[in-house]
Amino acid sequence: MTLMRHGDYVARVTYDEEIDSFFGEVINTSDVITFYGRSVEDLKREMATSIEVHLEACRAKGVEPSRPYSGKFNVRLSPAEHARIAGAAAVAGKSMNAWIAEALAEAAERTLAE
Repeated sequence: MTLMRHGDYVARVTYDEEIDSFFGEVINTSDVITFYGRSVEDLKREMATSIEVHLEACRAKGVEPSRPYSGKFNVRLSPAEHARIAGAAAVAGKSMNAWIAEALAEAAERTLAE
């Protein structure tokens, strides 16, 4: 799997053997934005075009494009993990929310940089 970026959009690119082409799918929005290409240049151009077509279609319909995410989500943990995280946040002098947000942001940055 390879990641590509165009502005704030991030896409996952995989090879589709059936059509001998690469398939890209924007992964950081709930809207469906996809594209194909046979080369890196094709993929860059088609990703940009697909995003613009999507945004234009939203404008034409008078709807806002889906925001990537609301910024809120629930995480279910065992009581023991909850206690460990609360303790780690307290040791760091941070709220649990701030500690978790920082830890997740660092993990996401490492993953997306790969």
